[in-house]
Amino acid sequence: MPRWKPDARQRLIVAALQLFAEKGYDDTTVAQISERAGLTRSTFHRHFADKREMLAAGQETLSRLLADGIADAPADATPMTAVAVGLERASNQMTSFNRELGPLMHAAVEANDELKRRDASKSTGMAAAMAGALRGRGVPETVAQVAAELGVLAFRTGFGRWTDPSLDEDPGELAPLTRAALDELHAAVTQLR
Repeated sequence: MPRWKPDARQRLIVAALQLFAEKGYDDTTVAQISERAGLTRSTFHRHFADKREMLAAGQETLSRLLADGIADAPADATPMTAVAVGLERASNQMTSFNRELGPLMHAAVEANDELKRRDASKSTGMAAAMAGALRGRGVPETVAQVAAELGVLAFRTGFGRWTDPSLDEDPGELAPLTRAALDELHAAVTQLR
């Protein structure tokens, strides 16, 4: 086995998600992940402390991108417009690798209760980052929290559509899908009165 292969981190993530879906999270070991990826355990540990850390891969970056986009929105932007800017910033950073991971992540999460809890925690972290950025713009707490939750739901909806393996055609870029989802949610909220 060569000492170094390109894309080790990505290969480890793909291998882990495949194994989590096949065997379950609890029954998957670091050794199995490393072997599936064609890498050594020491290579695994250069990228991740343990398999739990793999599940958070990208979460901090995604939350930061969402919050930075909100913070950088024009000064006169409404809370929903600022959320849209955050969604666009984060969506534009998603690559074909992220799109390929979507179905694998979904299968792995659906197969394990602990992964479901971690996935819910990820959404909570994204909402907290977005709400904090909105509060930093002077948006009142309740409005910031509602707008952030809608932003998370819009991102998850758009990402789900973007990664849907049943689609026969290329859905294009993620940003228009998350924006369309946010517009749909905003329209739905206005009908609640």
